[in-house]
Amino acid sequence: MMRFPLTFTLALTLALAPLAAPAQDNPFATRVMVNDRAITYYEITQRQLMLQALRAPGGSEKEVIKALVEDRLRVQQAKADGVTVTAEQIQAGMEEFAGRANLTAEQFTQAIGQGGVEPQTFRDFVEAGLLWRNVVRARFGPSAQVTEADIDRAIANATRKTEVQVLVSELIIPAPPGREGEVLGLATQLQQSISTEAQFSAAVAQYSAAPSRARGGRLDLLPLTNLPPAIAPIVLALAPGQVSDPFPIPGAVALFQLRGITETDQPGAVAVDVEYAQFLLPNDANGAAEAATIRTRVDTCNDLYTLAKGLPEDQLIRDGVKPLAEVPQDIALALAPLDHGESTDLVRGGARVLLMLCSRSPQLEEPIDRASVREQLVNQRVSGQADALLEDLRANAIIREP
Repeated sequence: MMRFPLTFTLALTLALAPLAAPAQDNPFATRVMVNDRAITYYEITQRQLMLQALRAPGGSEKEVIKALVEDRLRVQQAKADGVTVTAEQIQAGMEEFAGRANLTAEQFTQAIGQGGVEPQTFRDFVEAGLLWRNVVRARFGPSAQVTEADIDRAIANATRKTEVQVLVSELIIPAPPGREGEVLGLATQLQQSISTEAQFSAAVAQYSAAPSRARGGRLDLLPLTNLPPAIAPIVLALAPGQVSDPFPIPGAVALFQLRGITETDQPGAVAVDVEYAQFLLPNDANGAAEAATIRTRVDTCNDLYTLAKGLPEDQLIRDGVKPLAEVPQDIALALAPLDHGESTDLVRGGARVLLMLCSRSPQLEEPIDRASVREQLVNQRVSGQADALLEDLRANAIIREP
């Protein structure tokens, strides 16, 4: 099901770009019929209010009607298949959904209520997704069974000794405190709407705060193991041109688009240890200028100690060698394209950080979670079949305007 995140601290204005305007005398009048079920002006307005609360794209009447039509088709197919969900399951789904932003379902319902969204709208949205998930599992689960041999092949591909290199584009959307859910919603909508590199670059130009913004988010070819361990398998599972699900990192939400993947004959590390230095500067124009000056004066992390003489001890931070998996996600991601002695700027904790890579070295291989690999393979197999089923339902449905 579509995923909309959930933290709302803003007081919502109702200056909606034209909502489903007609039927002011009767908001429950039918706007579209899907087989024998109506979609009303009221439902369209409610979905638009939810999207506007998230400050997310996709709120035009045409796009909202398409989403509601798909929900109707999901629910109708569930009924035809005899698939149901209990009130307890729906409540659990609402709690899970709200929990992505550390809210309870009640807190989430109150938040969207400030923008005029009724609790039943949220409930119906979650119920449609749960029903569809059960339909997909019942129909395609048996055919998506993964064998131990399948898992072995997937692990072999993921841990092959030859070095895997990737061409990746990144979109890093700042998420100030209190707006994490809103930004996650925006990232989700972007992920669902982007299908080309040009569209991804356009989104980078509009939303990204990373240094790669000037290059349309494009990173140079880099070893897969340079990426944070939590992100590398996400990138590896993408097809060229595909955009990842939103990935929360400290202070931001990240999207990745795979542009290409290559394999070299040289042995590659399974994982790496890194050492890096952080030189803290003011997050303003003076800090940016000072960072640029520092780069012209240093070649290694040790050179930073000369510049730090007489400054507060906590202005230069160097923690020693540690596994990349233990490095904060935003720092690990910023380190990914760097070579030894190279640096980049990063804003975190209200300060500008000149981040320099001191060293990167191979690490011994760690055990692989076979259950996670199995789940990933099952999801990959089921996803395509579910999309095809939904398209088939739409093609065979009677969709008309009264």
